[in-house]
Amino acid sequence: MTSPPLDWAIIWQLARKDLLDRYAGSVLGGLWAFIQPLLNMLVFILVFSQLMKARLPEATGSHSYSIYLIAGLLGWIAFASTLSRATTMFLDQAGVIGKVRVGLGVFPLAILVSDTVIYGISFGLFLIFLLLVQHPLGFWMLALPLVFALQQAFAAGLGLVLGSLSVFLRDIKEGVGVVLQLWFWLTPIVYVADILPDRAAALLSLNPMFPVIDAYHRIVLFDRAPSLAGLMLLAAGAGLLLFVGRWLLRRLERDIRDLI
Repeated sequence: MTSPPLDWAIIWQLARKDLLDRYAGSVLGGLWAFIQPLLNMLVFILVFSQLMKARLPEATGSHSYSIYLIAGLLGWIAFASTLSRATTMFLDQAGVIGKVRVGLGVFPLAILVSDTVIYGISFGLFLIFLLLVQHPLGFWMLALPLVFALQQAFAAGLGLVLGSLSVFLRDIKEGVGVVLQLWFWLTPIVYVADILPDRAAALLSLNPMFPVIDAYHRIVLFDRAPSLAGLMLLAAGAGLLLFVGRWLLRRLERDIRDLI
């Protein structure tokens, strides 16, 4: 059974519906897309910069740790959202799949578009904060879209593999939730890798999200070039996962449609 070709109009419609459904029934509607990240940033800034007086070894200034934290956290939230929602995308969209003749490949793309919009809004608010505290925005900020694209390609590829399999093994959904919680704390987002023992720090190289979060920190906080070696490995892994995920979807598409 061959899938219909990708229809970008349908992808945009699904992404728009996903964004609207997030705030359906609320009085403020889409304004929550601005309010939620703004409130989160205010909490991080107040708690970590002012109350805890957190500092970084290589940075000065009362807002350095907040910048470090938010830069990594925004990227992680987008990654975790894409991966977790892609894992259940076919189950969540069973009604649409049963009624509309669309290729299953449109669903991970719609999730990518939706999460990119949310990340763009959140990062836009972060940029305003950086300007308000007079944090310098260097040349390497131009590399952030590429880092984000690599991260999301990796999330989409892994999500496509897990999403195809989760239709047949529902435990995958719960497992991904648990793994993401552990994965978060195994990634230096709220702490600095330098505080870890040498052996533990060496293990971070096995974490595929480490070069991504490290790139956000290097670029935003220090205006330094990201580690190309780590990002190149991530790009290779993302490409492999996307290939396997697409192949798996083609092999299982008929069974997925029949089962849901």
